Amino acid sequence: MSEMSDSPGTAAPHAPLRVGLIGYGLAGSVFHAPLIAATEGLRLDTVSTADPERQAQARAEHPGVRTVDTPEAVLARAADLDLIVLATPNKTHVPLATAALKAGLPVVVDKPLAATAAEAEQLAALAEDRGLLLSVFQNRRWDNDFRTARKLIEEGALGEIYRFESRFERWRPEPKGGWRESGDPAEIGGLLYDLGSHLVDQALVLFGPAVSVYAESEVRRPGAEADDDSFIALTHAGGVRSHLWMSATTAMLGPRLRVLASRAGYVKHGLDPQEAALREGRRPGDEDAEWGVEPESACGRLGAGASPRAGGGEPVPTLPGDYPAYYAAIARALREGGRPPVTATEAAAALRVLEAAKVSAAEGRTVRIEERA
Repeated sequence: MSEMSDSPGTAAPHAPLRVGLIGYGLAGSVFHAPLIAATEGLRLDTVSTADPERQAQARAEHPGVRTVDTPEAVLARAADLDLIVLATPNKTHVPLATAALKAGLPVVVDKPLAATAAEAEQLAALAEDRGLLLSVFQNRRWDNDFRTARKLIEEGALGEIYRFESRFERWRPEPKGGWRESGDPAEIGGLLYDLGSHLVDQALVLFGPAVSVYAESEVRRPGAEADDDSFIALTHAGGVRSHLWMSATTAMLGPRLRVLASRAGYVKHGLDPQEAALREGRRPGDEDAEWGVEPESACGRLGAGASPRAGGGEPVPTLPGDYPAYYAAIARALREGGRPPVTATEAAAALRVLEAAKVSAAEGRTVRIEERA
């Protein structure tokens, strides 16, 4: 995108890349819009939402942004845009991504990319055929705890990794309703596809392909329709085992993650602070605070043979969370070419695991996954 062109998805040299954001609910307003606006080289141009209150919210939060009622109205402006971002309900991801790619526009899709690995692979093939970027917003790769654990693993501080434990647990005894908790398979709701998309992606990033999956998935809350308490056990091709929990029914929360290895272990409690900051209206680049930084008292601990809660091990400074890195990498990929920060092929690999997990939970058995080159 280094030269002016009349085709969609291009911009003048050094001009900000113009972004059309479809959807302004939680994902669009709290995550995507603020991060896009904070990224050098990107400009939030158009927001699509049918809700008049959300349109007004978008204009107030991002002065100068254009608001429209429908995704079609965004795609009709393809010649004036350089990127489409989909922050819409899960069931719309495949049709809207397909339409955007066919309109000649690069696309970022909130997770999960699709309901199945096959659909994700079809989208990847379409993007490759059109020579367009297609990426999935797996922001949890830039959580502070994950970044710190990854650094420790890559530096060899733990030794040979035996087991990775990772949790996204909540205490929400009353269902909130909405499509995320719908039991209709077409909605692609439930925690396996919501929080599980993050947990599986993180495990695959750290330890490579999974070759077998065992899962348990329950609907526990009265009135709930979709899985709200699930567990996935992965065996990776390299031998590491990942144990992943996702729940809305956890009265006492466990550690966010724990890595157990031959020389030491690493344990981290508490959530990355970035989502809370975004929900509170804080933004990357605000002068009053360092972005993604947590207090020293929240540090994880590294050691062997003693409980971290009883003072065992040594505190490990947590790397700052860095959600802004995702869109900075998107802008760079659009300008310079090359691999996006998260690929559709990677998303397909995670979906293959989630599909296997659904089968495992339904049939009470371990499911093998065919390794792919």
